[in-house]
Formats: sequence, C-alpha cells, structure tokens
Amino acid sequence: MTPIRLQAPARSAAAKKATKSLGSLPEWNLADLYPAMDAPAVKQDLDRGETACIEFEKAYKGRLADIAASPSGGRTLSEAVRRYEAIEDVLGRLISYAGLLYAGNSTDPAIAKFYGDMQERITAASLHLLFFQLELNRLDDAALDKAMTDPALGHYRPWIEDVRKDKPYQLEDRVEQLFHEKSVTGYSAFNRLFDETMVALRFKVGGKLLPLERTLTLMQDSDPKKRKVAAEALAKTFKENLRLFTLVTNTLAKDKEISDRWRGFGDVAQSRHLANRVEPEVVDALVSSVREAYPRLSHRYYAMKARWFGRKQLPHWDRNAPLPQVAMRTIGWPQARETVLTAYGAFSPKMASIAERFFRDRWIDAPSRPGKSSGAFAHPTVPSAHPYVMLNYQGKPRDVMTLAHELGHGVHQVLAAPNGPLMASTPLTLAETASVFGEMLTFKKLLTETTDKKQRKAMLAAKVEDMINTVVRQIAFYSFERKVHIERRNGELTSEWLCNAWLAVQRESLGPAIDLRPGYEVFWAYIPHFIHSPFYVYAYAFGDCLVNSLYAVYERASSGFAERYLEMLAAGGTKHHAELLAPFGLDARDPKFWQGGLGVIELMIGELEALDNAK
Repeated sequence: MTPIRLQAPARSAAAKKATKSLGSLPEWNLADLYPAMDAPAVKQDLDRGETACIEFEKAYKGRLADIAASPSGGRTLSEAVRRYEAIEDVLGRLISYAGLLYAGNSTDPAIAKFYGDMQERITAASLHLLFFQLELNRLDDAALDKAMTDPALGHYRPWIEDVRKDKPYQLEDRVEQLFHEKSVTGYSAFNRLFDETMVALRFKVGGKLLPLERTLTLMQDSDPKKRKVAAEALAKTFKENLRLFTLVTNTLAKDKEISDRWRGFGDVAQSRHLANRVEPEVVDALVSSVREAYPRLSHRYYAMKARWFGRKQLPHWDRNAPLPQVAMRTIGWPQARETVLTAYGAFSPKMASIAERFFRDRWIDAPSRPGKSSGAFAHPTVPSAHPYVMLNYQGKPRDVMTLAHELGHGVHQVLAAPNGPLMASTPLTLAETASVFGEMLTFKKLLTETTDKKQRKAMLAAKVEDMINTVVRQIAFYSFERKVHIERRNGELTSEWLCNAWLAVQRESLGPAIDLRPGYEVFWAYIPHFIHSPFYVYAYAFGDCLVNSLYAVYERASSGFAERYLEMLAAGGTKHHAELLAPFGLDARDPKFWQGGLGVIELMIGELEALDNAK
C-alpha cells in the first residue's frame, strides 16, 4: 500500500499562489514527528504506548501509599514518575501529529478519520494512567514530603505540588474514568463538530465563496465597500447556522456545569483559574481594572478614530479599518522574517537563533488554504521533538505581528522543553507573556525605523487597536462567557438570549463611537476559544498588561534583563507567577500592577492625540 504522505514533495497550490505576491510561504514538515499517517513508526509507537500504559497500571495501581511509606519510597516513586513521563511523551507525540495534520486540513476524510481514531485509542490507553495522579493525591502529606527529600523525587516537586492542588476537586476513581472515557463522545465531539463546520463554511463576497479566514481579512481592507460586504456575508452565514452554534454552546456549557458541580467548583471560571495556577482575586483585579478603564481606552480611541473618518460613529465593520489616506502595505514573507528575526536579535541573539530554526527547519505552516484551520497558534508537541507554528499569512502588517506573537510562544516552548513533558508547559497567563513580548519587540523596532508621520501614526494606531483587541476585547469576551455559563445553570439558552448578551458586553466595552449594526449580534458564534477553552481569553489580557509592565522594566534596565527574561521562560511550569516576576520587581497581586500595564496603552493613545494636535 502506498503511504499517505503528510504533504507531497511539490508545493501546494495555495503556497504557489501566495508566492506571486508574498514570496515563498513555508509549509511545515511534520516528518520530524512521523513521515506519514500509515508509517510503521505510528503503529509501533501506538502499540508501545498502549502496552506501557497497561504495564504501568499493573506495576503501581494500589501500591503508591505503601511505596511512599517504605525506606526507599522517594527513589521508587521517582522511578514511577519517570515511567509516567516517558509514556506521556509517546502519547503526546502521537496526538500532536494527528492534531497538526487535522489543523492543516480538517476536510480531508482520511485525516479526519486518523485524528478521530487516534483520539479514541489514546483516550482508551490513558485510562490505565488515570489512577496515578488520583493515588498521588491520596497520599499522606507527611509521607510524601519525606519521600520528596530524595533528590530524584524532589526534582518533580513542582509537578507534584501542582497535581496536589487538584486534590479537593477529584472524584472517586470510577467516576473519573467515566468522565475521561466519555470525553470522546462529549465535549471533544462537539469541539470537532464546531471545527469541521467552521472550515466548511463559505461566505459569499462579490460573487465569490470565501472561507472564514479570507473573509475576516477583508474586514481590514482599505476599501470600505469590501469591509461592509464582508461583514454582511459573515452575518448572513452565521445566522444560517445559528441553531447549530447555539446547540454547541448550550451543550458545552451544560457539560462544563455538570463537571464543575460534581467536582465542587463554586464559580464558573474556578477550574480555569486552577489550571492557570492563578488566584481568583488576581483575575478579579485584572477584570475590574480593565472594565474601569474602558472609557480611557477603547471609548476614547474609537471616538478619535471616528473623527479621522469624519464621523461621530463608525459601523462595526470599520472598527479595524486601516487609517484613511494611508497606503496599505503588503509585506512579503522574506521581509516579515527579517523584521522579526532582527527585532529578536537586537534583544537577544539566543532568542533570534531559536526563532531562526522555525524558518530554516520548516517548523512553520504559513499559507492559507482550503480546509486549514483559521487563525494562528504555536503547538509545543512534546519535549523530545519541537514546536510547530501555524499561520494564515496574508501579508498585512498585523500578520507580521502575528508571526512575532507565535514565534514568541515557540521560543518559550523550546526554552522550557528541557523541563520534560510534565513540567515544560506553562499556565496560559504566563504563556501569553512570551508571545506578547515578541510582538512588542517587533513593533518597537518597526516604530523606531519609521520617520514618515503618516506611517508612524498608522503604526501606532494599529498597535493601539491590537492592544485593545488583546485587553479590552478579551475581557469583554470573558464577561460574555461568565454571563453564558451562569445563565446556563437556569436552563437552555436561546439564540436570541446569546445575541443580546453579546451585544450588551460589546456596547459596554467598545463605547458609543462604534455603531453595532444589525448582523453583529451573531458574531459570538465564530470565537473558537469559547468552544475549546472556556475562560481562556483573560490570559491574553493578563499577558498584555504583564508585558507592558515588563517592557517598562526592560527600557529602564542597564544590563542583564535579557538573561533574566530567558531564565523566566526556561523555567516552564516549575515556578508560580509570583516567583517568576519577583526578579523584575513585579507583583500581579498588587492592583497597581494592572494600572501600570493599562497606562502604557493610555500613553500611546495620548501620543496619537498629540500627533493630531500637531497638525
């Protein structure tokens, strides 16, 4: 049988077409994981992983308490953790490969089947591992603390302490097994339904049927007619599919409510805070600070932008419109690469060297093509391999910022990988720090090189809009999610209720200068974070405000900042955010911390106003 290759040796039609205007766009080479879906190594690793899971369960299930209490408890438990970690690496490599294939083309039936089959097999195999963390959490504190005095087990202390934080919310073993196994037919199935629906949707724009990503890009076009037509096309198609999106939202919110109730989570976002290893009061301080700042940030900026267009209000499709009388630039891939690598290199040659590998070794998939997921991400895969970055590069200035953002994640993931599969991953709040810092480095470089006043104004405006989208918009998303999950406890939500709740938080956050025309009420339907990662969104605002404060420290620092910053990234998930920020004199628990981060956005808006007044 001829192997089903990840990608043909020849470049795809999408990449060839993009080459004409953007330069040669890279497509990732997943052969570093596996050469093909039906490659012998895939079956070998799957069989090996399943066998290892069964053998691990036989070796340790029901024995951890006795092991911990034994004279050699620390050493024996460390051997168990190392075996567990090795299995996680094998299974993680398999599901990463399947997930990346699926993100690259979820409409291909063979890939969709491979992804679904892999999910089922790995879920079934990992059932044999489920006991391990549950039993660890039932160990006596004193016995475990004594065992961790052994350096071999002490190495895993950060991971063990993180696992122990879940102790109050874990259930009886068979219930945990049921939750785990039914995830394939529960929330994972609805996640997949949402993804496959989104990539299959087409939006009629000017007689052409466009996928989501290209239609959203038109909302930033210099032609106001194209922006309006794109917005109307989005609204029309979302409305036609509103029953499905409403069903998916209701089902996933109810699924989460059931899980939260069984585990004893009191607040709808408590499980996310726990996963992020961030205190609820820290998130509450962030949210209240941002909401109080709406008039000073988004309301103020959009009123100014409306004046630039000679209006009192802008229709919602002009919210991210480029500035009038400023030529829209198309930035080719070679220039985007050079811009980001130079910005990274000026900060830290080591950071640039790591980022350069993504280009050189084809760890990036850049062209937009049919069936490919919208948006962008950096996937860490497993420490024994390397991360991959997915983009939908269109040559817009924002796309360069997206490249810088995702490479920030990628650099972070490479630096943290030596911590191993159990301790490399970072809570979302800190993961977004590296990405937003990468953006800021790139923006500052471009800004210092721009002497033309119109272009400088356009760049500042674009950055302010990005920061508003990252801070204000994401906190509005968080507010919307809270409304949805709280109200869902009282019964099923109608499409009308969801649309009205969406409009309410958007009006509050965007302010009176943005006119939310008919059709905008359904735009909640396409936000993937609501589906895949409830309450993920505040991590963006957390990261942006943190980076604003961190960058201010960098600008004041005489030397050594880059080294301390890279050390922070290399810590991965081994330290709490308070420990990581302490060397920079920052404390996210201090309400003033958030005001400082928001103040950076205010200063940029003030600079734009000064440019206007200087005419």
